[in-house]
Formats: sequence, structure tokens, C-alpha cells
Amino acid sequence: MGSKIQVTAGNVKIGGGAKVSVQSMLNIPSTDIEGSVRQAKQLEAAGCEIIRAAIPNKDAVKLIPALKEAVSVPIVADIHFDYRLALEACAAGVDKIRINPGNIGSDDRVKAVADACKQRGIPIRIGVNSGSLEKEILAKYGHPTPEALCDSALYHASLLEKFDFNDIVLSMKSSTVSTMIKAYELAAERCDYPLHLGVTEAGTERMGIIKSSAGIGALLLHGIGDTIRVSLTADPVKEVYAAHDILRALDIENDGVQFVSCPTCGRTRIDLVKIANEVEDKLRNCKKNIKVAVMGCVVNGPGEAREADIGIAGGEGCGLVFKKGEIIRKVPEEKLVDALMEEVEKL
Repeated sequence: MGSKIQVTAGNVKIGGGAKVSVQSMLNIPSTDIEGSVRQAKQLEAAGCEIIRAAIPNKDAVKLIPALKEAVSVPIVADIHFDYRLALEACAAGVDKIRINPGNIGSDDRVKAVADACKQRGIPIRIGVNSGSLEKEILAKYGHPTPEALCDSALYHASLLEKFDFNDIVLSMKSSTVSTMIKAYELAAERCDYPLHLGVTEAGTERMGIIKSSAGIGALLLHGIGDTIRVSLTADPVKEVYAAHDILRALDIENDGVQFVSCPTCGRTRIDLVKIANEVEDKLRNCKKNIKVAVMGCVVNGPGEAREADIGIAGGEGCGLVFKKGEIIRKVPEEKLVDALMEEVEKL
């Protein structure tokens, strides 16, 4: 799985056989240090393993030490165009830089950033997307094709390689899932750098999760990808939950509950939608490696979900609690969720 080259950002290894890490980005204004720190703590509690913060100006550099003090996960400085901000972020103790070398000017500026990062063991993520392609590359391909995105990423990498810098992570995000998948496939064929997967501008929570699951999931299933971000126009905590859910759905991650529930049918006599949502919410932060099922009826419930470690199946105003397909007790509908949670506690 993943790249041959491994880089280290703070306490997280990326690529080279390391586990797939989950990233998100602060969306509090960079001027609000207190708010940014609060959100970073929420992201860490939700399971975010790498946190990125926009550093649009010199004042924002103050964010870095504040975040480093508040959380133990690596902090990435997101920088565009101004190489001096990259140098200041390095000096402030950031764990990783996101910058495109081709956008910061002359070779001496690129060398200054490469040298500063090399000296402190800070990796650089090169992030290209459909809107950031160079004029020459756009002219060659006509529009943001997968080949154009891959060429652009490798061009930026070559600018760092010129100064003997190889602690590089690449991303080639597109808002079109098929373009994004093909771009990463090309990059995986053409280089050994770790790849940061994501569908950019994926949309609001519903569509963003669907597009991210399709794009990220397709690549991870083929062994491509080392770190992921689910981009949502929503609370970043929801990005983290969605990313871990994708990893669990692919059996890449198993520290947490695998939740199973049926789509309901005309046999259902309990409010299964309400119950399923309540159970999923209660189990959100459970770290037990278990499968929990919430099924609509006793006809299929224990049978279809016999692989579940624990589960419930609805009846007429009541329900059954079952363990590995074996019924262990019958309880009234209003006590079903509590009964299930009691059994989860025992596991």
C-alpha cells in the first residue's frame, strides 16, 4: 500500500508502508488564534492526525506556536506565493509546509525554502489542482486533464529536486472525481513520492462525502495513497469522521466500530431510522474493534447480521438483542438502545 518513499511530519510517518493518515484544515480566520486553537483541539479529539492551517501573512505565523502548544498532532503551514512566510513558518516550528515551488519566484527563493526545510527535517507538500496549472501546461493539454495535473506536480517537485530536496508529498486534486483518480494513477506510475488524496471543492456534506468516498476509495483499494483529506463545506470535524469512516469501510482501519443497519422494509414495526441514528451517534467515539448491527425485523435481523458482535432487531413495539446471531434477550422498543449499549460496554 502506498509510496516507496517515506517522509515524517512531526510524529506522523507518511508513505513507505505507514498507515494512511487523516488530515483536515482549520477554517477559523487566521487572526483568531483562540478560536483556531479551540478548533484544533476538537479536530484532534475527533481523530485528526495532521492539521493544516492557512498562513496568509506574517501575523498568522503566530498561530503555529499556539497550535503546537495546544495539540500533539503535526501542524502544516498552508502557504501561497510568499517564500518568506515559509521561512518564518519553519523558524516557528511547523511540522510540514504546503507550498508550490513554481509559484514563489526565482531559484534562490526555492533553494532558501528547500534548505530551511532540509535543515529542520520538514517535508513539503506540493498541491496542484485544476485552477493552479501553469500556462504552458494548460496550453499543451487544452484544459485540466489528468496528464496536466500530474505534469504540473512533477514539475514543481523537480524544482526542489534541483536542490537535493526529496522529502516531498504530492497532491493532484480535482473537483471531477474521474480526473482526480486518473491523475493520481499517473503519479503513482511516474514517481515514488507519498500521495495526499482528496477531491477538491467536493461540495457540501452530502455530496462531498459521496465524491470523496468514490475518489479516495477507488485509489486506496488499488494501493494508491498515503494520507487523505475529505474536503467538505461543513465543520472540519465532519471531514475527520468521514475520512475514518471511509478507511473503516475499506477495512484499512479497524480501531473503531463497524456499524451495520438495514434499509428497512414493510416488515419494520419500530422507528428504526431514529434508533439507528441514535446508536451511530453514541458509538461515534467508541474505539472497540467490533461490528454492531441495527436491524429492522426479527425475520432477517439476527440471520443477516450474524457476523455482528452485537446487534438489535425490531419487533412489534419491542426488539431482540443478539450476539453473533444468537438471541440473548427481548426488550421493549424504548429500552432497545440502552440494552444495546449495555452489551457493547461488556465486550
